[in-house]
Amino acid sequence: MDSLNVCAVCMHSEPGRIDDNLEKIRSFCSKAHIEDIHVICFPELSVTGYVLEEPLEITRDFPLSYILKSLQDIASEFGLTIIAGLVEPNPHKPYITQVIVGKDRIIGKHRKTHLSPIEKAYQAGDRIELYKIGNFLCGIQLCYETHFPELSTIMAIMGAEIIFCPYASPRGKPKEKLESWLRYLTARAFDNSLFLVACNQVGKTRNFSFPGVALVIDPLGKVRASLLTEKEDMLIFSIKREEIEKVRSHRMKYFLPFRRPELYTTLLKKRKGIPLPSGMPSFTE
Repeated sequence: MDSLNVCAVCMHSEPGRIDDNLEKIRSFCSKAHIEDIHVICFPELSVTGYVLEEPLEITRDFPLSYILKSLQDIASEFGLTIIAGLVEPNPHKPYITQVIVGKDRIIGKHRKTHLSPIEKAYQAGDRIELYKIGNFLCGIQLCYETHFPELSTIMAIMGAEIIFCPYASPRGKPKEKLESWLRYLTARAFDNSLFLVACNQVGKTRNFSFPGVALVIDPLGKVRASLLTEKEDMLIFSIKREEIEKVRSHRMKYFLPFRRPELYTTLLKKRKGIPLPSGMPSFTE
């Protein structure tokens, strides 16, 4: 398969209303199936909803096995791959997890590695992995993770051709959120010569108001498709391998082969030993 038809969904996810959220996911997958979609990406914590306090409470009546089986059944019914977010139980603190569910198996689970300062109720993941979807290698970055360029570079070095970026990013209007994303997401795609697909939650929950935005950025850092909405909707785009190969075969447009890792050793030092610019607060433990 030299192309991948992707669907990025702006979805309203009410915390704790897991069966309702799963039914919405099923409805979107039904529509995506008609459009011959291969992979459908839902926002961060789309299954369980986004909360900052006592996240396990909203999943108490819904075991992880129940959620995964429900997603597996939907993926099998419509013959596509689902990328969806949930609170994943853990003995210490739960993870913010995005599961990748194929039509015949669970492909993988990405646990959010970089938590925002307000996500203290969660445990950070510690693995960077890629997932095979169709014939493409894909990475996942959840919301706050996208602010760390090292993640995109590592994924690109590992072979990523597409990075999916599900968000639960509140506040502001859709246009304001899009402008905020474009300050850095275009660079993530351009610097690493890959496609980036992003989508956000939409609508008001009991704690937040989410401005729905979805977009696709190509390996040249150009926005190829975008959706700004205050209602649930989905964005469809066909990613073609030849567009990735065209950029990566161009000696002046593909930067990764010319990296000099020996100059980047400061990245390996502990924060405590790194002098900070004047006036910058220290967040060392």
